[in-house]
Formats: sequence, structure tokens, C-alpha cells
Amino acid sequence: MDIRTLCLGLLTMRDSTGYEIKKTFEQDLSHFYDASFGSIYPALTKMTEEKLVTCTEQAQDGRPDKKVYSITPTGRMVFLDALAREPRKDRIRSEFLAMLMFADLMAPSRVAHLIDSRIRELDTKIDDLDGCHEGEASNVDRFMHGFGAAVYRAEREYLNENRHLLEAQALMANTAAD
Repeated sequence: MDIRTLCLGLLTMRDSTGYEIKKTFEQDLSHFYDASFGSIYPALTKMTEEKLVTCTEQAQDGRPDKKVYSITPTGRMVFLDALAREPRKDRIRSEFLAMLMFADLMAPSRVAHLIDSRIRELDTKIDDLDGCHEGEASNVDRFMHGFGAAVYRAEREYLNENRHLLEAQALMANTAAD
């Protein structure tokens, strides 16, 4: 799904500001989707022009008016049509993996540092997602958070079991260069 479609979907759950939509991407969706204000607000503006959403401005004391977006019946139909289509193939984009592709050009300590940092990051993400099960989470929330935690656990396990491959590659390359 693109940003526009996901924004429509989020608006089927509740009326929201652009800031609230961004927070949902940072929290609930962060383990599988990334969106910036620079992509969310243009999508909301375009969908408002296309009458897929409405925008109501609410006055705030000492602050600019807050824009609250609501999905229209047409926007709901567009979203439901998107749900009827087959999803596109998943794509993984990882700065971490792109860097490790060049492990033979790094010092072994740098490779170890990158992997150790990633494992710590994964541990934090797993803890955060596991903590989301507390309270009154819906079955969908539990499923999404559980799926994210399972993916992160699998990545952590893979890194722990296979880090020696890249660390050995970096060591061999650095030994040959000396």
C-alpha cells in the first residue's frame, strides 16, 4: 500500500490530524512501514482536493488551528477497493544490510560494532512490541505487534548465528591488505 491508501485506512479507524497519523506510523506501523510528514501532508492535501477526505479546522489557544481529517464515503470506497486488490511484493530496504555488503572494506571491529548495535536495537524493538500486548489491545493489534516481534527475533537470531561470516570476511580482507 502507498502512503495515501494507508492514510485512508487509518482514517477509517478514527478522525485524525496529520500529526496523529505520523505518530501511528512511528509507533504501531514502524516495524513494517515508514512515512514522513513530507509524504503524509501532501497525501492528505491531495485526498482533500479529490474529496476522499474532509478537513475541519479546530481553533487552539495560542497555537495554529488544528486540521482534523475525516474519511468521506467516497474515500471509504476507494480504500475498500484497495483492500480487494492483491498486495504488492514486499520490499526490504535496509541501510544496515547495504553497509554490511561491504564488510570486506571495513575493519573487523567496525563490522562487530554494526552488528552489536543492530542487536541492541532489535532487543529494544522486541521489548517495545511485547509491551504493546498489555491493556486493551485488539486482536489486530496483538497480531501486528506479535508479527513484528517475531520478525525482529528471527533477525536477531540470524545475526547471532551468522555474524562470524562477515567478521571473518572483514578479518581476511584486512589481513590481506597488511
